[in-house]
Amino acid sequence: MMKTVKERTRDALLAAKGRFLSGGELARQIGVSRSAVWKAVKALSADGYEIRSVTGRGYCLTAGDVLSPEGIARLLQTAGWMIETYDTVDSTNRVVKDLAERGAPEGAVVVAKQQTAGRGRRGRSFVSPPDTGLYMSLLLRPDAAAEDALFITTAAAVAVCRAIERVSGEAAQIKWVNDVFCRGKKVCGILTEASLSAESGRLDYAVLGIGVNLHEPPGGFPPAVAAVAGSVLPAGESGDRCVLAAAILDEFSPLYAALSERTFLEEYRARSLLRGRAVTVCLPSGDRAATAIGVDERCRLLVRFDGGEEQTLSSGDVSIKL
Repeated sequence: MMKTVKERTRDALLAAKGRFLSGGELARQIGVSRSAVWKAVKALSADGYEIRSVTGRGYCLTAGDVLSPEGIARLLQTAGWMIETYDTVDSTNRVVKDLAERGAPEGAVVVAKQQTAGRGRRGRSFVSPPDTGLYMSLLLRPDAAAEDALFITTAAAVAVCRAIERVSGEAAQIKWVNDVFCRGKKVCGILTEASLSAESGRLDYAVLGIGVNLHEPPGGFPPAVAAVAGSVLPAGESGDRCVLAAAILDEFSPLYAALSERTFLEEYRARSLLRGRAVTVCLPSGDRAATAIGVDERCRLLVRFDGGEEQTLSSGDVSIKL
């Protein structure tokens, strides 16, 4: 996906790390006119970026919660991530899928401030308002069977919980299989989409999408999700999306490297929001009341229906009264 002039101007100013760049130098770097640079700088300032403008010296980006590849990379403790950032995309998963189909290597990461067509499980839309969330997708090429894609999702849920607790101090729990909760509200959704190799039947690649509500949107969440949606940070607290993105990547990296060893499994179980609680299982035949017993070695949910029958769920929707 081609970046806009505004995004390329922002990236050039970030790469300068506090050094002034003249309008002419910026124009040459990104291949546009000086007038286009001036308009981009004005647009960035309107977005909240703090940019100093000095006659004879040019422009300098000074501060702000600036989402950028450089801002994330300088915080990372793990290697191998190739990061792109955007102000707006339709879907970070869609962008990373395109990269995968073009042969991009494992470790490509796309991060955006807003999604216009974010997606959740079962084709649902994922609310992705501007400036209040972190939306990121990772390209993975594991040597794994198709059924192991579930372990990517569950490992990511543990990584997100750890990252949230590291940057905010808020306790995080997991609602099977892919939602992270803080203070009784959903603050993160995870969607893993996989492509299979026709020759081997194993994973060709997987796209791991993570959407986190860092702040509550102005005016609150849309009515359709207001009852369940929450944010990592309480109202009035400031947060840095680069810090959270780097923390998620750093926490996920060792769990993914040891994916076959399931080092995350006990923690995933311990963080379960459902264990021992009454739930409603949404089945093709209709909704059924049950009690969540726990999570097995394959990260499947064990439930006991009101009639005493037990079942192992590898997919599907489970709801709980909060």
